[in-house]
Amino acid sequence: MRKMLLIYMILIGALIIYIMQYRLDEKSAAWTEQGLKGNIDENYVMVTFQSGMEYWKSGLKGFEDAAEALNVSVEYRGATQYDAREQALVLDQIIAKKPAGIAISAIDSPALVKSVNKAVDAGIPVVMFDAEASGSKAYSFLATDNTNAGTTAADQMAKLTNHQGKIAIITLTNQQNHKERTQGFEQEIKNRYPQMKIIAVENHEGDAVKAEQITTQLLRQYPDLKGIFITEATGSYGVGRAVEQSGRTGSSKPVIISFDTNKETLDMIKSGTINATIAQGTWNMGYWSLQYLFHLHHGLTVPARSLSGIVSPVPVRVDTGISVVTQENVADYYAK
Repeated sequence: MRKMLLIYMILIGALIIYIMQYRLDEKSAAWTEQGLKGNIDENYVMVTFQSGMEYWKSGLKGFEDAAEALNVSVEYRGATQYDAREQALVLDQIIAKKPAGIAISAIDSPALVKSVNKAVDAGIPVVMFDAEASGSKAYSFLATDNTNAGTTAADQMAKLTNHQGKIAIITLTNQQNHKERTQGFEQEIKNRYPQMKIIAVENHEGDAVKAEQITTQLLRQYPDLKGIFITEATGSYGVGRAVEQSGRTGSSKPVIISFDTNKETLDMIKSGTINATIAQGTWNMGYWSLQYLFHLHHGLTVPARSLSGIVSPVPVRVDTGISVVTQENVADYYAK
């Protein structure tokens, strides 16, 4: 009797294993036949802040291109202002609709960590791009290596100022990616260019008008100012305007190194007001964010251990790359 019971148990176990394997093979065959395709009813959402900024267009294009390749639908949402509370509210509204996945560029705030964790806990895959909410449960962060980008900006500044002079930084002091750009810039100047000195680090709060006002004050306070590093595109227009209105030209004009490639920045590079800008791989951020979300939603990932020892179903951190834009190559960066 016991032997028969054991045989029955073995047969039942074998049947269960066969059924599970059959279902996996069936699912695999389906993917093989149709390619990596989803359902148009699957909705993935991209969330940003200051949603009307031109900066987001390239990333959104990457997100949409991935959606077309995967046969899914996407939606773009965001806070209208540089306001963490508004962005958290937008994210909570999206979570209530239970999308297939969320890609978010976040204002660094505890409020956003809580909302991101709420989404993951509700079973909604979340990846972050461009700017993260440190300590959240998001699966991956796709962005520029901002410390390295700051280092590159410092080297470009040194080259254009003949490795000497007073330098100011205008940035967003409460956002992690801008902190890293500033730190990379400061450390490179300190380590490699002893005849250069950073005399001010100012917060323009993502406001072009405030960036213009800060620059005007810096030019008055430091008549011998040699360079300005502005860590994002909205502020670069304000910095450029202030320098133009100051009437400084030739050797008296401070070198301006900016970030990103909106039209106003590119136009100022073309005219010579801004000397160079650091271009980010924003299309990559959007495209691969959706690819990761799709794989997470469909369970197509294989858990792996990252270099830092974290086990995750997708890469934990991805560097999406940078390039330096100057007058020589600026034409290549205008939207086609």
